[in-house]
Amino acid sequence: MINLIRIIVVTATIYHAVPSQTDSTPFITASNRQINKENPQGHRWIAVSRDLEELGFTFGTYVCVENAGNMTGVWRVEDRMNKRWKRRIDFLVNKEMKGGKWENVKISIESTQN
Repeated sequence: MINLIRIIVVTATIYHAVPSQTDSTPFITASNRQINKENPQGHRWIAVSRDLEELGFTFGTYVCVENAGNMTGVWRVEDRMNKRWKRRIDFLVNKEMKGGKWENVKISIESTQN
């Protein structure tokens, strides 16, 4: 059994569960998960650009995020970004958090292969 770690360098930003930043159902993710309206950030969910899905960053995958300040840590993919974005992730955060962009963020997933 071999453990493979895939590391990708991306740009990371934040988003809020509001129609202007999502769609007409801001409290339902693309994976059909319900967002806690009182504490969205408590889920530790991210949205990924569609090109990352092709690399294994799919719904339900736990992702280790590095070089993103206080957002560094383990997050789970539960949402999808607009198709215009490439090599990008969005952290789901509470409305009180304003602004947030990090360049050269490393994201990784570990997979097991026989």
